[in-house]
Amino acid sequence: MPHGRDRLPSLLQQRLRTQHLTGAPLASPEDVVRRLGAVQSQDYSGAKWSLGMRVLGATDASIDAAFDAGRILRTHVLRPTWHFVHPTDIRWMQALTAPRVQALNASVVRRVSVDARTLTRCLDVIAREIQERGARTRQELGRALALKPVAEEGLRLAYIAMHAELEGLVCSGPMRGKEHTYALLEHRAPHALALTREEALAELTRRFFTGHAPATDRHFAWWSGLSLTEARSGIALVRDALPPEVNVDRMRWIGRLDPSETPPKRTAPDESVALLVPEYDEALVGGRDMAVADMPRAPGAERWTDTYLRPVLIDGRRAGTWRRTIAKKEVRIETNLFARLTRSQSALLGEAVTRYERFIGLPVVLRQSDRG
Repeated sequence: MPHGRDRLPSLLQQRLRTQHLTGAPLASPEDVVRRLGAVQSQDYSGAKWSLGMRVLGATDASIDAAFDAGRILRTHVLRPTWHFVHPTDIRWMQALTAPRVQALNASVVRRVSVDARTLTRCLDVIAREIQERGARTRQELGRALALKPVAEEGLRLAYIAMHAELEGLVCSGPMRGKEHTYALLEHRAPHALALTREEALAELTRRFFTGHAPATDRHFAWWSGLSLTEARSGIALVRDALPPEVNVDRMRWIGRLDPSETPPKRTAPDESVALLVPEYDEALVGGRDMAVADMPRAPGAERWTDTYLRPVLIDGRRAGTWRRTIAKKEVRIETNLFARLTRSQSALLGEAVTRYERFIGLPVVLRQSDRG
């Protein structure tokens, strides 16, 4: 494998295949979540598109249906943010990663004046409230806890609810209109697996590299929320099941495919695709060094400023960014491009917009801003 920065675009192209953003799609949202291990989801609408891009025939409504039915769950895990997880994985993943998240949260919890005794009382109230009345919104839990609807109490309630998730008491319930609810974990994931810590570390490591490779030990440590030492211990546990390491630009990358899979045969034209990648997508999240190369900048675009957060990828390279505005009867997509697209690349971008239109179920109007 060649060394140096000339190899970095192909690393991203490999990751796009590994994550089913190119090549064969997966059959269901739960397949995506299990394949990747967990999918960052604090931006719920963007996270649904992350799943939808990887699922054959998925729509925004079909992802909502899977979520409401509990085929995918949403909770704080890995890091102090929400992720989609599979119901069978939620308990062992929480047991492995929650202690470090709790430690990271400790200073904020103290600042909002929530001590251990208060947290215990709150968990009892939350459990009783949901047991007696079913899935509850955060505001409803706040009223049950006799918290006042002010900013400080809102932060206190957020951390109490997160603590309840990290302790394995609650997770996501079905949506109530546009509001999220909390349900008891034992009801939403009655068949969740329990693993020893070593088994859980090995499984999380295998899932990460199966679903995110090429990646490095530092990428895994950041993604999992574990220490670098723990991440390297996990790699050692499953070393024989992972592809060989390669050196690129003075970084050691663990390769792209599960050894049980046959590498897909593709020619260069098959890689030609435009992707409207949502914010926090698993293909790019968490790494400034995740091998993302830019397309050549058009004349006059040298001082272009990236004011949006979602990348537009064309042929495995970034051409700019995009954002969406959802109205009642249409969706407006605006691109902020620093690259001047060829006719064929513009056609690929149009295909990406059409894919999003089929997903969201509303007409999409594209406004393309070319900085060249």
